[in-house]
Amino acid sequence: MKLDNRTILVTGAAGFIGAFLSEALLKEHEGVHVVGIDSMNDYYAVSLKEYRLGRLEKLAETRAAAGCRFSFVRGNLADKPTVTALFDRYQPEIVVNLAAQAGVRYSIDHPDVYIESNLIGFYNLLEACRHSGDGGKRAVEHLVYASSSSVYGNNKKVPYSTDDKVDNPISLYAATKKSDELLAHAYAKLYDIPSTGLRFFTVYGPAGRPDMAYFGFTDKLRAGQTIRIFNYGNCKRDFTYIDDIVEGVMRVMEKPPERATGEDGLPVPPYKVYNIGNSHPENLLDFVRILSEELVAAGVLPPDYDFEAHKQLVPMQPGDVEITYADTAPLERDFGFKPDTPLREGLRRFARWYKEYYKV
Repeated sequence: MKLDNRTILVTGAAGFIGAFLSEALLKEHEGVHVVGIDSMNDYYAVSLKEYRLGRLEKLAETRAAAGCRFSFVRGNLADKPTVTALFDRYQPEIVVNLAAQAGVRYSIDHPDVYIESNLIGFYNLLEACRHSGDGGKRAVEHLVYASSSSVYGNNKKVPYSTDDKVDNPISLYAATKKSDELLAHAYAKLYDIPSTGLRFFTVYGPAGRPDMAYFGFTDKLRAGQTIRIFNYGNCKRDFTYIDDIVEGVMRVMEKPPERATGEDGLPVPPYKVYNIGNSHPENLLDFVRILSEELVAAGVLPPDYDFEAHKQLVPMQPGDVEITYADTAPLERDFGFKPDTPLREGLRRFARWYKEYYKV
């Protein structure tokens, strides 16, 4: 399934992954029409989302000669009329759902926004996909949606496999992401909608989310504040660089699960779930050390910065897990791809972007 000359809906287009995916689609494919939707909420600085949108709009102008377009709609997926009007107008052939309320800790105190965005918003999107071919309109050929490594909870078996049982979420955020997988499976079975879920593992990189550890640590260190490292540093994360995530998503977009009919005469659900992670968990203390070194090298922090004086080891927080570790064998088998950007290289690119963006 080629992506050239396709109309592709990217939800959360002003978000971290959504913006980078939209950029890659415009850069690497001919005649593509990327339709983005984002609520532009203030979970973190709206100026960063506007920055990402500005880059997309400039890129679309430079790629106009190749027939590429970018259309943006400011709207909330939880508003069903907005979603219906969006599908009626643009008739997307591929839908990539990256819009969600993110963050494990935030979900503990703000559950309402997770139910609205991650459940009601996703349901509205599924309904729009279901009815996309009504009245002779173009039907959605592939729904790709973001899940999360958080669905694995405190799974003791590593690396995490998509064959593992994930019925014990330890945060509301994880529960909503697992619920999305179940909803997508039901719609794939009932309405024969090819759907692929992607469990992302700790995505990082330039122009990322300020609530993520690497970004928040940088802000605090630059301000001379103390950073807190949870579980006394005894946590490991499978950090995955943004370019690897985007490459994985685009490969998955091109290969929807095949439709088939079962012995009962009903559709066999065209449904898949994959991990996208680096498959190389890093200890948080090592991660912070590498980050501080790259921030000094980029000039964000001075050469004599006393990092040890700004570090505090604290207990584990509710909703957190000790380790994330992706089994990516199915991704390699089906798409010939495995994320492989080294952590130091990814943090170096982030540090250089941070220096330029904030004019340090």
